[in-house]
Amino acid sequence: MPPAIHRVTQLDLKCGAWTWPFAVERRVDIDAHFAHQQAEKPKLWNGRVLLGRNPVFSGERFSADYFEVDFASFLAWRDWGFPDKSVFNGFGMGALRGSDGVFVLGEMAAHTANGGRIYFPSGTPDLDDLRDGMVDIPGSVVREVEEETGLTSVDYRAGAHWDCVVSGAGTAMIRILNVDVTGEALRARIAASLARQHQPELSAIHLVRDTRDLTAAMPRFVTAFIEKQLARS
Repeated sequence: MPPAIHRVTQLDLKCGAWTWPFAVERRVDIDAHFAHQQAEKPKLWNGRVLLGRNPVFSGERFSADYFEVDFASFLAWRDWGFPDKSVFNGFGMGALRGSDGVFVLGEMAAHTANGGRIYFPSGTPDLDDLRDGMVDIPGSVVREVEEETGLTSVDYRAGAHWDCVVSGAGTAMIRILNVDVTGEALRARIAASLARQHQPELSAIHLVRDTRDLTAAMPRFVTAFIEKQLARS
């Protein structure tokens, strides 16, 4: 099934206490899986992340219920093909776009959980993204963009809406971030920032000018979003 794209202006994402049956029932297998993954990628850390349930699109609003769980459970759920279909990974993503309309994406470094994948700055929300019991996706995007690229909120203009791309067990809430330099200049600036980092999350920067620049290393929700944006231009 192709990804569905919903354009919204409001995100209503509440976080509350809930025990995930999958994380309890498969605890032994989950811990063994994480130990194996950590042996291959020692930088993996079993912190706390936020996953969603009960997603609803209503007019210009997207609402859902979030809960806290350990990263090991999330990783096993992802790697085992999302066995619990009632849960989804709902995350924010900042689509960096140069003044010439070129999209700028990053390739995840080998030491990360998504090594080799190419997409916009993003991350599964965690406890740092909670504000008064709500999941702050706009704040999450600002944080992830700065961590991965060195760009801060003064370097771009954020769009007024979100394109929520639903693909399988993932919902990418994508907001365009317009930068007043060309795609090439933006790539050079981000590359310079990566060179100053001890262990950057990104290993390379990729430009997408048209659909010929899309690759298999880009998740389907990313290519679906870009295809729709390019069709509008």
